[in-house]
Amino acid sequence: MTNTNFQNAINKYLKSHGYEKVNLKAVLFDMDGVLFDSMKNHAVAWHEAMKHYGMSLSKEEAYMHEGRTGAATINIVSTRERHYEATAEEIEEIYETKSKIFNNLPTAEPMPGAFELLNQVKTSGLTPVLVTGSGQKSLLERLNHHFPNIFQEHLMVTAYDVKFGKPNPEPYLMALQKAGIKANEAIVVENAPLGVQAGVAANIFTLAVNTGPLPNEALLNEGANFLCSSMKELSDNWNDFYQCTFL
Repeated sequence: MTNTNFQNAINKYLKSHGYEKVNLKAVLFDMDGVLFDSMKNHAVAWHEAMKHYGMSLSKEEAYMHEGRTGAATINIVSTRERHYEATAEEIEEIYETKSKIFNNLPTAEPMPGAFELLNQVKTSGLTPVLVTGSGQKSLLERLNHHFPNIFQEHLMVTAYDVKFGKPNPEPYLMALQKAGIKANEAIVVENAPLGVQAGVAANIFTLAVNTGPLPNEALLNEGANFLCSSMKELSDNWNDFYQCTFL
């Protein structure tokens, strides 16, 4: 990874969108698979829950659905395997089963490199914004416990805020609105194909971190502007990335 790679990615983004520069003011972070190493638990929970109801959803496929609403994920599998959509009652029951399995798994730890990166972002004078499909009511408390003094409640976009989940750009467009910034004043940090789609559709420079089992192409093919292999790699290279592209 070199400064030239960073600069080339930025230049390509600027040219394709007609921007003169990236006037970076905020970094928009996904949560599961970016800040917390939680996607493997979601994958297990989805796999086991679907199996309980006679349907098949592999752990790897679960990563491809990351960012979708639970109802949408259930209906994709139901339509494929049963040739009809699940009823509202079935969706509620299946999702409740998935949640119980998830909650009984070991609590996910912060992603290695995440706190270091968040501190560098703050030190750079940038605003961290959370953009997650999660609807956990204790979200802010959990974030403050693991990442103290980083996130502010009014700068969080959760499942309660949006009508459409990723890959619709609405979550990231709402993040821009909440932060009072334009698309070329932010970057997105995402680990999921659907999240990358959402960031790209919002015209924001989208930096993918491949923290799961999917091939790099699964993220690059959705339009990721740059790819890192881990949050630690991004953290270790943040200063070069910031200085060579945004100053």
